[in-house]
Amino acid sequence: MSKSDNMLSILWMLRSGRRMTAKQLAEELEIHIRTVYRCIDSLCASGVPIVADSGPGGGYRIHGPFADSPLLFDLEEQKALVHASVFAREAGYPFSDALERAMDKLRRYGNPEQVDHLERHSVGVSVIHPPIDGKYKAFLQTLEEAAAAGRSLEMEYDSGKGESQVRGFDPYGIVYWKGNWYAVGFCRLRQALRSFRVDRIVRLGDAGQTFERPSSFSAKDFLLGNLLPGDSDAEQLVTVRIRGMEQVLNELCGHWLFGHALVRREAQEAVFRLDPSSLQVYVPYFLLPYGRALDILEPVSLIERMAEVSAGVAAHYEAMAGRGTARDASENA
Repeated sequence: MSKSDNMLSILWMLRSGRRMTAKQLAEELEIHIRTVYRCIDSLCASGVPIVADSGPGGGYRIHGPFADSPLLFDLEEQKALVHASVFAREAGYPFSDALERAMDKLRRYGNPEQVDHLERHSVGVSVIHPPIDGKYKAFLQTLEEAAAAGRSLEMEYDSGKGESQVRGFDPYGIVYWKGNWYAVGFCRLRQALRSFRVDRIVRLGDAGQTFERPSSFSAKDFLLGNLLPGDSDAEQLVTVRIRGMEQVLNELCGHWLFGHALVRREAQEAVFRLDPSSLQVYVPYFLLPYGRALDILEPVSLIERMAEVSAGVAAHYEAMAGRGTARDASENA
């Protein structure tokens, strides 16, 4: 560990209220006793009131109200950090190893009350998530570090059309959305801002170039802006009125598309303003799983499209059922 890590660790242990000798501190941290002396001197020089008590049961301790003042985090803040670490780790956070080391420090150097508090709250939150491959976690680390350093990358990317392309890419940031990670930045092949799904990246390498990230750029806003209509398209938006049970509408309004498009909400009715193209492509398939739990009041074009999509799904499974019946008959013949 670095000297600053050692100093912080010593401070955590002394704040727990224990008197500890230089030998005990050295053994606990697995460092040389002279390193302990140097860290203690540096802590004292920075204003930490460390006192050395001699004799049996003696050792270093923190004197006065400094020992009771919050060093970094109180119990509620520690709980929040534990829960945040669960969310980040389960979402495939690329630096989860460092995150786990940080949480270990909280557990290792806290007093018994703090440790018990952390352990009880660490099992109180869970996240259901799609698994992330170790290769893509390495890609996320590379992308984040390149974005911070302003370092261009060479990226081989498979767009899903069966053939990958190599392009220069200036990563401006990574975004986690709907169970997937996206890299947002400037594509040197297309000479435009683009977003790329990290799980479709085949290879990343250093391009040997640097870039300057626009100071006001938001990767999250860019990704969301590609999914939602902008202010300039407001006049073209179509009003969609849906009626249903309150809890069903609550779930619908929690969806990313409908949540951003909501303009009025009542107990059993919600009104949205949506892009007309989405009514043909996306919206019917979002609404289909709700079945008869929702009623579309307007527009008529969406009602007609729902009927068309539903008929297509029904025909698909009727055909599958027919083939299954024929296969069963031939097997039993």
